[in-house]
Amino acid sequence: MTTPTRILPAGDRALLVELDSEPLVVSLTERLRRTPVPGMEDVLPAARTVLVTATPRTDLDEVRRALRTLTVDLEAHDHTGVPESEPVTIPVRYDGADLADVADLLRMSREDVIAAHTAATWRCVFIGFAPGFAYLSCGDDRLTVPRRAQSRTVVPAGSVALAGGYGAVYPRSSPGGWQIIGTTDSPMWNLDAQPPALLQPGRRVRFVDEETL
Repeated sequence: MTTPTRILPAGDRALLVELDSEPLVVSLTERLRRTPVPGMEDVLPAARTVLVTATPRTDLDEVRRALRTLTVDLEAHDHTGVPESEPVTIPVRYDGADLADVADLLRMSREDVIAAHTAATWRCVFIGFAPGFAYLSCGDDRLTVPRRAQSRTVVPAGSVALAGGYGAVYPRSSPGGWQIIGTTDSPMWNLDAQPPALLQPGRRVRFVDEETL
């Protein structure tokens, strides 16, 4: 049974759309970026919400009605509405400090963890924590592990990690508590690129074991 979508006020220029699933978050975000509703200035997705900011002096009731119509349409058609461009391929060295612990938590061999991680098609659901830090979802519950009991003070840039049902690649050196299963040289954040973040909400990702290349 699905939870009805709620559209809540968020200050005097924004509305917060609460959705039932990650695919709907991705779908609504992509639809709004391709075809903004009248008066929309910006859109910001999270795990189960989409924040829609309006331009000054916009009638938020009109924005709310447009969002309601859009979410009803998306829910009725039961699709993500995301253009299926080629996935971003990220080569990985599966040398992470937590790989053995992850295998134990999942009751899998290290090789099985690597096989599951590379077999999955991941999708960027939202960006958070740090610029370019993409929260990736694949729908494979076998790869759901908790955060580490104690966070590290420094996690190197390029660390490939799992935590709480999500995957990620650390875009820069920072503290962190995710389980590190590998490393990559693919840059997640580049100020000379447009956009600077390699991964945007809705983009698909495939991880590839460097040893097989």
